[in-house]
Amino acid sequence: MDVAVVSLGALLVAIIVSCTIRLHVGFLAIALAWIVGVYVAGMSPREVMGGFPTRLFLTLTGVTLLFSQAQANGTLDRIARKAVEYCRGNVGVMPMMFFVLSFLIASIGPGNIATVALIAPMGMAVAGQVGVPAFLMAIMVANGANAGSLSPIAPTGVIVNGVMAEIGLGGYEVLSYLNNMMAHAVIAFTAYFLFGGWRLLGRYHAGSVSMPGATAGADGDAPAGSEFTRAQWLTLGVIGTLVTGVVFFDVDVGLGAFTAAVVLSLLKAGDELEAVKIMPWRVIMLVCGVTVLISVLEATGGLDLFTRVLAGMSTPNTVTAIIAFSTGFVSIYSSTSGVVLPAFLPTVPGLAEQLGGVAPLAIASSMNVGAHLVDVAPLSTLGALCMAAAPASEDSRALFNKLLAWGFSMTVVGGFTCWLLFTVLRIGLG
Repeated sequence: MDVAVVSLGALLVAIIVSCTIRLHVGFLAIALAWIVGVYVAGMSPREVMGGFPTRLFLTLTGVTLLFSQAQANGTLDRIARKAVEYCRGNVGVMPMMFFVLSFLIASIGPGNIATVALIAPMGMAVAGQVGVPAFLMAIMVANGANAGSLSPIAPTGVIVNGVMAEIGLGGYEVLSYLNNMMAHAVIAFTAYFLFGGWRLLGRYHAGSVSMPGATAGADGDAPAGSEFTRAQWLTLGVIGTLVTGVVFFDVDVGLGAFTAAVVLSLLKAGDELEAVKIMPWRVIMLVCGVTVLISVLEATGGLDLFTRVLAGMSTPNTVTAIIAFSTGFVSIYSSTSGVVLPAFLPTVPGLAEQLGGVAPLAIASSMNVGAHLVDVAPLSTLGALCMAAAPASEDSRALFNKLLAWGFSMTVVGGFTCWLLFTVLRIGLG
């Protein structure tokens, strides 16, 4: 049997398993890479292991270590509580504020999953108290976090930018971030007003709003409504310095994040032991394992075969829509950053070359946007976090059905949006 077919079959097995079984697909991908690479393709174990993305691993580890410290010492929690105070009781503004808050926090480093895990309990609690439909709050929180997910210093942004640099699309970090942000903002706010958010703007909630854990600060040393502590101010300062260095002085984000984390520990502003416990190790190894398998595909011709299959389904005028729909459909069941994007993005140069007349960035942006738009579905991590945080008074089955319908509808909406933005209007392509 053709080696390329076998290697592509191994990737499809990994994707199917990621959609159906609670098995760590990163570990499975490494095992499949070894079996296919060594015993089918005749590669040496050293060649297979050479596909491990050392730079990506260090970058992800450094970034998540730093922002796990910020989560552990209550800095991110305190930012969220302060933001709620600024709404001054306007019910209609609160969901929009949570979109902006989720976007900003995801953008400065924790990424979309950590941000929703932090913000969803607060947003859903507020929604229950002031009368905002939980469905609307879930859309705003999850899409806000996804809007910031491709920040150059966020985990998914690190993954996507790393893969794009390897395929010759380096230097588009800001455009990728802005394209994704624009799509999520347009769709989230359109849905918010379409589904009745405009009726909430004239309503005000008298009195205070309580949130989970409101009796004490997250770091246990100050009331939740008080000012930032010394440790939190230091954390904000260190993160701000890192962001400035990355944006203006070309500082390596991974190595800079390791250094920033060490500085916080030396200043007694962060606890690296606690941070290591809450780091997303599962996601980190998921991404690295799939990347090892992708490297075997590239070496055996499986990646070229995958590209030809995708190209056969598309034309220069429809490729952005079809790619966005395809990545979105798979992403409903699978990990966007760990499986879908590492598997699909390497096909971009081949697709652009075979179809002709299509900007590679348009295809890559369609993959990024399409895969993320569906993540509010309850089968995805972000949707599941919102479901788990819903008020006790909420009809969980009705909310599940609404979020599921939203997720599936986003495959079509994402396809149309990417076709309109990147094929018809050609927005955000440099």
